[in-house]
Amino acid sequence: MSNSLEVRHLCKDFRLRRGMHFDTLHAVADANFILEPGHTVALVGESGSGKSTIARIIAKLETPTSGQVLLDGAETNFSGAKLAGYRRQVQMVFQDPFASLNPFHSIAHHIERPLRIHHPELSTAEVRKRAAELLEKVQLGATYLERRPHELSGGQRQRVAIARALAPGARFIIADEPVSMLDVSIRVGVLNLLADLQRSEGLGVLYITHDLATARHFSDEILVMHRGVIVERGPADDVILNPQHEYTRALREAAADPDRLGRLRDEVRAEKPGGIHED
Repeated sequence: MSNSLEVRHLCKDFRLRRGMHFDTLHAVADANFILEPGHTVALVGESGSGKSTIARIIAKLETPTSGQVLLDGAETNFSGAKLAGYRRQVQMVFQDPFASLNPFHSIAHHIERPLRIHHPELSTAEVRKRAAELLEKVQLGATYLERRPHELSGGQRQRVAIARALAPGARFIIADEPVSMLDVSIRVGVLNLLADLQRSEGLGVLYITHDLATARHFSDEILVMHRGVIVERGPADDVILNPQHEYTRALREAAADPDRLGRLRDEVRAEKPGGIHED
């Protein structure tokens, strides 16, 4: 499909040594979905469901066992300059803003480096100007350029990480639990920023989370993962208000009673059980 990021029949297995034997860990089993510009798709599931493995495969940090990631209808199994071109369009925002920024470098370095790598035609002055504009987009401003990560709050660091993802000219953002490490009081602000950027920049956003409430309010479509399998999908309101799969119902009930999911998860069976799984 043109003008989209598509995951087609994606599978990822890991071989784990257990004493003298090996087990196969089926992290992702036959995942299929399409991410389009201007839309947000939430990939929801508890820890161990496989959702972060999908994110890492899309970001080219993991190699799938089988299946494809297509950009604008074309396969993306390449390296070198073509891989750099892919990464210019598909960027990832990681879970931990404390770990994703180098404490020894200024905020300017973090924003300007991808600009120099992906836009070598820009002069030094143009790079600095664009870096300031990117910080304005994430509601920080040019005054933050000379600061270092330790001088910023967790929410401000995550805004810098978002600005860095936008710097190459990304069309698709993979946001892997982008607010789970932040204080509750500032999570909504960061999610509102992503939603605003999705609309204003026409971004396609894959929002990976275990939080059904934010998935509903910040996504157009929800995919529910259990043990490596997407067990339910549909418009956000439909999935949350009228869940069809028993695991989705268990997730919804557990949102109000976190201990309930722990009690129920071994009772709930995916439609296509796949063995051992991890996130």
